Amino acid sequence: MRVGVVILPQQRWAEAAATWRRAEELGFDHAWTYDHLSWRSLRDEPWFATVPTLVAAATVTSTIGLGTWVASPNYRHPVPFAKELMSLDDISGGRFVLGVGSGGAGFDATVLGHEALSPRDRARRFEDFVTLLDLLLRQPATTWRGHHYAAHEARMVPGGPSSPRLPFAVAANGPRGMALAARLGDGWVTTGPPREKGDDGPDALEHWWRGVGQMCARFDRARDAAGRRRGEPRRYLSVDVGRYALASLDVFLDTYERAHALGFTDVVTHWPRPDGVYAGEESVLEAVADRLPGLR
Repeated sequence: MRVGVVILPQQRWAEAAATWRRAEELGFDHAWTYDHLSWRSLRDEPWFATVPTLVAAATVTSTIGLGTWVASPNYRHPVPFAKELMSLDDISGGRFVLGVGSGGAGFDATVLGHEALSPRDRARRFEDFVTLLDLLLRQPATTWRGHHYAAHEARMVPGGPSSPRLPFAVAANGPRGMALAARLGDGWVTTGPPREKGDDGPDALEHWWRGVGQMCARFDRARDAAGRRRGEPRRYLSVDVGRYALASLDVFLDTYERAHALGFTDVVTHWPRPDGVYAGEESVLEAVADRLPGLR
């Protein structure tokens, strides 16, 4: 099972470059950054743009996978975004994975001045977003129209090095999203069920893991309905919802084993921050990295 780490885009690049290099040196399989304009409790803290950050990360690394955790349609159109993704695929030498979701209901949902969509409309927009991105990145010219997006003779030349297109890791917890992930995804991403704020007891943790297991069973059914083979697509678990996996080495190892038992192929944690959300010690991250060769 592969292990990845999310690096929040909060540092100026003069400092952040060393963090991305360090993720590769430590042996993590993939490194990601959030695709938000601002995020939750960090809304008024430094926050840099996603695509330039990943382009820069691609130029200071050579082997680690890179990706968006996860790209949002809240403020993106598939046509210009596909051109950026094609370029990222090229600059990274085929190391880029598009993590993509339906777009949250937080600050980013209304930052352009429009009303937040209903859950039903968000799901329909998500289907349009992924469907059109899939078409754009597979062929040199695309004309298509959906409910929320359209393209007219959109050119994607010369295309990226990944064939037939760069991988999609589709984030989905609900049935429509899971069906989309099973149909077009090279990976399925889940955060498991949400946890109530302040609900940190052992019973709540067990409840979260049971919910993750139930989601796996639902995705099995979506995979079968889509005619995909067992083992397809890859399964990514964002493990820091149940509890912060880097609270200690023992916590991480327990988290890893639970995810492995449920059939996940990849787990993703967050680079420790000095305080607040994902607060932790880099020494724990290093201890996890030391164990990676034996875990694979």
